[in-house]
Amino acid sequence: MKSVKHLLDTKQAIIISVPENISVLDALKVMTEKNISAVLVMENEKLQGIFTERDYARKIILQGKSSKDTLIKEAMTANPITVKFSDSIDHCMELMTDKHIRHLPIVESGEVKGMVSIGDVVKFIIADQKQTISQLESYISG
Repeated sequence: MKSVKHLLDTKQAIIISVPENISVLDALKVMTEKNISAVLVMENEKLQGIFTERDYARKIILQGKSSKDTLIKEAMTANPITVKFSDSIDHCMELMTDKHIRHLPIVESGEVKGMVSIGDVVKFIIADQKQTISQLESYISG
């Protein structure tokens, strides 16, 4: 069974984070600059939360709050669901589906190692299935 480690081996593990005392507006600027839809919120290299476009829509825009005057710690999702290297890709899909989330920080021994998105998982599954189909075709025709 393919694991989070296998997936991470196929992509660059860049950790993009912001401190919890940054404004929502500044966090959005980081997200825009990096072309990402979620950012980790960290203090002293420890994961405090995650801030996503969904958090922005629900906790800032719909509440009529100011992005400039609201700190990210007020809008982030605290204690996000995380995965480990050894967790299966199927487990990630189940979590994302059951919890209605699109991003899973990867944490090993209390240390953030990266993050996987629903897009990463789907792309990995498609590539893995293509490889399996190719191997089966070779076996059948060989």
